Amino acid sequence: MAKTDYDLVIIGAGPAGLTAGIYAARARMNVLLLEKAVPGGQILVTDWIENYPGFPEGISGFDLAEKMKTQAEELGLRIETLEVHSLNLSEELKEIVLKDKSITTKSLIIASGASPRTLGIGEDKFIGKGVSFCATCDAPFFKEKTLVAIGGGDTAVQEAIYLTKFAQKVYLVHRRDELRAAKILQERAFANDKIELVWDSIPTGIEGFFGVESVKIKNVKTNEEKTLKADGCFIWVGILPNTSFLNDAVETDEFGFIRSGANMQTSVPGVYAVGDVRNTPLRQIVTAVGDAAIAAVSAEHFIENA
Repeated sequence: MAKTDYDLVIIGAGPAGLTAGIYAARARMNVLLLEKAVPGGQILVTDWIENYPGFPEGISGFDLAEKMKTQAEELGLRIETLEVHSLNLSEELKEIVLKDKSITTKSLIIASGASPRTLGIGEDKFIGKGVSFCATCDAPFFKEKTLVAIGGGDTAVQEAIYLTKFAQKVYLVHRRDELRAAKILQERAFANDKIELVWDSIPTGIEGFFGVESVKIKNVKTNEEKTLKADGCFIWVGILPNTSFLNDAVETDEFGFIRSGANMQTSVPGVYAVGDVRNTPLRQIVTAVGDAAIAAVSAEHFIENA
């Protein structure tokens, strides 16, 4: 076998990537974690986490990410801020192509996560001018303002509640007649007098001059259209996998999420997918770290048996 740079390379430093790094570092593997932005992933923009074991009072997403990163680094994990451009997985050694160089590894864990899905109703013109996908980041800009929040899952409802700490009023627009969020979050939303639920409706346009001034919506049952006057619009309608660098190197499902089995191995031996980027029935921090522990141990066994 030709000389390899690493035993294991991990792509992505969210909870899954950091956990995989912790396990690999404890196993004394020669491991490198690559992150194109800031370690922590999506939990960095999560206001408060109540369902991660060990924190009965809850913990902010930023603090949890910092604790994970600190633990990984204290175990000796090397983290570099580099973006992966493509992969070559056709040879025994896996090649990772970066901007100015390539590195090789015996095994690979893809933990690149996912990004918010957009609606295609003109929101791109107003990103940073009233349209946001992150309440924690941008809610303070809307003190005593009126906002439209779009979605009905856990993220949408939890973030809409967070918006009410700043906004005077929040319209929560959902295409169905009941929310999909956890019951405890629904109860909090229904009890919050700053939130007005707009049922059976979809957004059809975002309007404004210098920034967001209104959001057009349509009732999917009656086709009635109306305009909600608003100073901002927050969108939480699902996620898309961060897999632009894959170039069909591993098998994905119809939505682009990476297929991986019980041991997190993909269609390529020695390559594993964990967390939000894989085809999983539940995308939570706790499932991401479970995926990562399995993948790191699987990678270690793969190398030992190669």
